[in-house]
Amino acid sequence: MADRINVLKTYKTYVGGKFPRTESGRHYKVYGKDEEVIANACQCSRKDFRDAVVAARGAQNGWNSRSAYNRGQILYRIAEMLEGRKTQFVEELKPLGIHHRTAQKEVETTIDTLIYYAGWADKYQQVFGSINPVASNHFNFSIPEPTGVVSAFAPEESPLLGLVSVITPIIVGGNSCIILASQRYPLPAISFAEVLHSSDVPGGVVNILTGFKEELVDHMTSHMDVNAFFFTDPKVNKEYRKQIDENAALNVKRIVHHPVNDWSQHQEDPYLVTKFQEIKTTWHPVGF
Repeated sequence: MADRINVLKTYKTYVGGKFPRTESGRHYKVYGKDEEVIANACQCSRKDFRDAVVAARGAQNGWNSRSAYNRGQILYRIAEMLEGRKTQFVEELKPLGIHHRTAQKEVETTIDTLIYYAGWADKYQQVFGSINPVASNHFNFSIPEPTGVVSAFAPEESPLLGLVSVITPIIVGGNSCIILASQRYPLPAISFAEVLHSSDVPGGVVNILTGFKEELVDHMTSHMDVNAFFFTDPKVNKEYRKQIDENAALNVKRIVHHPVNDWSQHQEDPYLVTKFQEIKTTWHPVGF
């Protein structure tokens, strides 16, 4: 009797709180540590990204309208859900060639990162806002407000910790985002989408696509309804960076390049939250 052929799972994307397949019908093979095929992932297209932008834009205002305290509660809820599925994520990281102890450390650090930024949700405005002295009978306040819709590349070599470290400083400040998962290791990203789906994050606040950076970078950096682009690759070449900057100039999109070589050694940074904030200054007459 012939050996049975395993049916490989084809992972879907996460857009607008749902799990659609790519509209292109394409997928690519995901390989494990021994170069064996372990799953299939969607190869997303420009249309998939545009759909994700629509979902992110539709969700951003409602997300920003929630209280900062509530956003912190929701981030903490994501951490709780991830804690409950810690064993699953450790087992998903091991086929990628990550040692059990390292995988466990990555999942635990990911949970800690979520809790860290949850704690900043109702504090960053007080810390980074200000009351400004003025030479008139007015109060003058400067407060951070969200940039809007942010597109981002997840780190290639840190499929879970790097992904969450990119998402959390974006959304904690009221932004919505579209993330392109690690091309080589996309599976933990889609499993994390299942955690988001079962938590209290409104659909469209976080959208996760899979596919090739070379195909999507032009769309992610030139789309006119995206307000910022975030990437952390420390080895980006000059031509690649030039392409990103030129595309961003079309609508004065903010570019945040935050290079990180080792996410396991990277420290959480509240200043990273401010990279996706605009400073709004308000004048108010004294006595009114």
